[in-house]
Amino acid sequence: MTATTARTATGSTRERTHTWDDPMSTVRAAAGRSGLEIMRDVRDGVVPGAPIASLVGFELAVVEEGNVEFRLVPAEYMYNPIGSVHGGVYATLLDSAAGCAVHTTLPAGVGYTSQDLNVKFLRRLTVETGPVRCVGRVKHRGRTTALAEAELLDDHGRLLAHATSSCLILSGAAG
Repeated sequence: MTATTARTATGSTRERTHTWDDPMSTVRAAAGRSGLEIMRDVRDGVVPGAPIASLVGFELAVVEEGNVEFRLVPAEYMYNPIGSVHGGVYATLLDSAAGCAVHTTLPAGVGYTSQDLNVKFLRRLTVETGPVRCVGRVKHRGRTTALAEAELLDDHGRLLAHATSSCLILSGAAG
């Protein structure tokens, strides 16, 4: 558990506490199961999601083979010094959506890792933006690599950011 307190120039403070589950419990639960099965269990709360999801504050909402969707409500603790959500939050969401979309296509005993992530920031994201969703889709899945894309969208369907990601398929790796 971590607690952080930030003091502003005006003296006002904010505090946030974070707790998470042991990430290895999800790794163990994935043994012998397909990526689609384990991602559905994460969505349904049967097994814990990645600690980064709870740290940033996003949740897995949709899981289909080759497609996932995360949801996030922007908060001020995500802000950069210019008063909008930090680009690293965008990148984390986009990377998670693209990678998890690839994960849903993998059989038991096969893993993956991101090789690259190319992000295009199109619109600013603030608390006033309201809830957003990040949709990841597999564009191509080969034997050794996969190409996925992700879009970050506001509640009106406006594109906030777009990313592409290449993933390396790790045959014989733990789920």
